[in-house]
Amino acid sequence: MVIGNLVIAQPWERHHDDVGSGRWIVMMLGMVVFWGAVIVLVVWLLRGGLDRRREDPEEILRRRLAEGAISIEEYEQRRAALRGSPQTNERTVDPPQPGAG
Repeated sequence: MVIGNLVIAQPWERHHDDVGSGRWIVMMLGMVVFWGAVIVLVVWLLRGGLDRRREDPEEILRRRLAEGAISIEEYEQRRAALRGSPQTNERTVDPPQPGAG
């Protein structure tokens, strides 16, 4: 009962040059938050941080086609949808690139 009164009634007052139980609780919570933030920061940095490269949607499609995750027909349908052109059942050929020869 006495311990409950000390913790609840006077948590922020000094007791014989001691910091009191209320401040110890705040310090413990502060340390948990601090070390939690340090751990999250380290994990974030190890996973790439700000240096993550965002792939273009067409690059993702080309990579999935190369991996065999999608068929040529599915690739062409999705590429047409990305480019906003109507879907056709015929195979399309990319126009030649300037300077390629």
